[in-house]
Amino acid sequence: MQTVITFRERFREENIRKSYSGKLHFVFITLWCLSGITVCALNIHQPTWKQLLIIPITFLYTNLFEYIGHRFPMHHRYNLLKPVFKRHTLQHHHFFTNEHMNCDSVNDFKIILFPPVLLIFFSLFFVLPIFALIYYFFSLNAALLYVATTLAYYLNYEWLHLAYHLPETHFIYHIPFLKRLRRLHHNHHDHKMMDKYNFNISYPVFDFIFGSLKK
Repeated sequence: MQTVITFRERFREENIRKSYSGKLHFVFITLWCLSGITVCALNIHQPTWKQLLIIPITFLYTNLFEYIGHRFPMHHRYNLLKPVFKRHTLQHHHFFTNEHMNCDSVNDFKIILFPPVLLIFFSLFFVLPIFALIYYFFSLNAALLYVATTLAYYLNYEWLHLAYHLPETHFIYHIPFLKRLRRLHHNHHDHKMMDKYNFNISYPVFDFIFGSLKK
């Protein structure tokens, strides 16, 4: 227990500036995603059922992206992605263990939520290029549905991950199935299992498919 407390104190001292606000961090991510989703929704007109298929396809694509990104670069050292491994395995998994899952204050959101700059980078260099390709080869409706679904998934990921590190007595756990999802993430934070099981932070679709689901 003392090890976790000591690590947390050192991490806060070295990585969380006095100017940082966990509330503003949360609000920025939420507003960025909701604004993008709203803009897309207002510009979608009479989508066909074929165009609507982009929603489940995008969900599966992002769920697979989440799984691969978490299972490999976040838990294994790759030269080009060392900062990802450091932030996740060496910091997040030492700040939160399966025995100490709860954050102590809103400023601990720093080690839970992705940095805002990463969301901007992701939007500009991953979402927009695919938007352009779908628009060129298919339609504007399909492209907008892709962006809206991707942003919704990203926001859902952040909200869920944050929820898993709130006390289990928090009012948010009145939402059905949320405690079950938290339990999966709780198991993942066991250092003996973190590089073997439960890599889907949101919905364990590909954990089930690839046999890495540990209930």
